[in-house]
Amino acid sequence: MLRAFLRTAARVRSRPPRPAPDDDVLLDAPDDRLAPALVAAARGEHGPAAGLLAGTRASAAWDHRDRYATRLAAFARSRSEWLDDWRATAPDDPDALLVAARLSVHRRWDSPARTELLRQVIPTVVTAAEAAGADPVPWRTALDAARGARAGHAEFERLWEQAVRRSAHHHGCHVAALDYLAAASPDAHGECLDFAETAAQDAPVDALVRALPLRAAFTCLTTAAGATGAATAVRPHRPRLDAAADRAIALSAAHPAADPWAAELRNLLVYVLVRLERHRDAAEQLRLTGPYVTSFPWDRHTDDPLGRFLRVRADVRARVAFASGTTGPGRPRNGHGGRVGPGDH
Repeated sequence: MLRAFLRTAARVRSRPPRPAPDDDVLLDAPDDRLAPALVAAARGEHGPAAGLLAGTRASAAWDHRDRYATRLAAFARSRSEWLDDWRATAPDDPDALLVAARLSVHRRWDSPARTELLRQVIPTVVTAAEAAGADPVPWRTALDAARGARAGHAEFERLWEQAVRRSAHHHGCHVAALDYLAAASPDAHGECLDFAETAAQDAPVDALVRALPLRAAFTCLTTAAGATGAATAVRPHRPRLDAAADRAIALSAAHPAADPWAAELRNLLVYVLVRLERHRDAAEQLRLTGPYVTSFPWDRHTDDPLGRFLRVRADVRARVAFASGTTGPGRPRNGHGGRVGPGDH
């Protein structure tokens, strides 16, 4: 892991992207700001993590703050000494409290008793969020906890109101709300798309929440029961799924190629494009992604997200190569193919 962090920090960002060999692909590689904090945490030092999160709080960079807190909490699941020391040194530090709250939810999420365990921590998480002032990120943690605890609509809406009051366009809080909608009614594809499209339309042009329709498209494509059921359920929404992918392609184009920050957007976009049988578009996003692979969405139903990504990448390249050299009715579809692929790659 340390080698991956150091390789990421030392990578020359200006060189043009090229297909990365399998051995050069990096899973969940941090960007140049997060990497030093994780390296220091591995050594038991919390100072760089504290400085990183304090900077995001001071500049109101809420989307960066959310992502960094999530990654730091994930690291603390296996190596928590640095966080324990941070909390002992500064028990009221809002950044340490944010990471600790996220870690608390993560640790309970995979338990068979998740619902009851998360119900027990919600009051503590909410109290910490209320003490965080204008910061919306702790409310994302509260929303996730409420979803895992199967909170009722009224309770979830109360938390949602507090989140959007602090930031009307925070991506993480909108993802939490979208996931809650999907969990409450797995067949409510239209409602999920309505919510995501409204949020995206109201957001500034450079806001990450403008990618929310892509997340809704992913939800639609993966929540219907069975491959045949998925194809049938989403068929009426196909134009909206394509529009969500097109919007995300435009957002991807606004970021440099081989950019770790844009990697999650591009990995999710590849997943959705493949499900929509838009293999040429998927191949272009794979080129832009470069060596950066994210566990989400490839960790769906597998413990080997990297292996799954590599298989999908090879399949996309093979399909595009075949299509480029083939004519006639046997040619695979690309672009806006007229149907959703029944298989989940």
